Amino acid sequence: MKKRRLIRKIACILLLILGLAAWFSYENNALTTTAYTIKSEKLPQALSGFKIVQISDLHNKTFGERQETLIQRIQAEHPDLIALTGDLVDAHRFDPEPALELARRMVEIAPVYFITGNHENRLDSGLRSDLIRDLRAIGVQVLDNQVVSIQHNGARFDLIGLDDSHLTDRTLQALCLDLDPNTFRVLLAHEPQYLDLYAGYADLALTGHAHGGQIRLPGLGGLFAPGQGFFPQYTSGVHTQGAFSMVVSRGLGNSLFPLRIFNRPEVVCITLESGK
Repeated sequence: MKKRRLIRKIACILLLILGLAAWFSYENNALTTTAYTIKSEKLPQALSGFKIVQISDLHNKTFGERQETLIQRIQAEHPDLIALTGDLVDAHRFDPEPALELARRMVEIAPVYFITGNHENRLDSGLRSDLIRDLRAIGVQVLDNQVVSIQHNGARFDLIGLDDSHLTDRTLQALCLDLDPNTFRVLLAHEPQYLDLYAGYADLALTGHAHGGQIRLPGLGGLFAPGQGFFPQYTSGVHTQGAFSMVVSRGLGNSLFPLRIFNRPEVVCITLESGK
């Protein structure tokens, strides 16, 4: 009798372990797509329906062979532009190939724009230069404190890309000095905690970095984010200040903390619309 009870207890423990392992695997690998619509009176009607897919915080992660699972998610949205908002690689375990493979596939779908995150900027200068060179060779447009004009259906908006080491100095202000204030501005900036600064110069900011708070507590949100600490304000979703909106991607991969809990890896799709 005692032996049977022991066997039952061991079997229950093993089933619990297997169940937790399957759940953790699902939470960290099952992609979700989140769609947002951003409306602005500054957007001409010709830009209504313009789609931006945002990819953030890959951290070397792979989703299927040759990133096929992730690529299918992106293709399904039929984007007009793909924005990579930093941390494609992980400075703690540098491996550029998952990011480069993803880039090779994405440039076949739509124009791809990339800004650095804190992990790219932590790399040895030689590794960082090699990564940027390889991304450019593939066809990714690296915005290193630059502004480009995005043309679509005879209309345009300004796309601003900030290097992660220049988020809080006067770089953004300098980039906007000669821009038409009546033209819609989209800002790519890796870290979300500087919303107040971004709101003064852009109409829409796309950010990441917070990893969704890593562990999301029902009813409370993210547990911790770098630069914001415990119970951070900006980990996911759309945050507004007046007419300004900031989208925070929960990202795709992990860095030092290896698990996501109630926080599946996320592809973000933003549709621009003209109007209030």
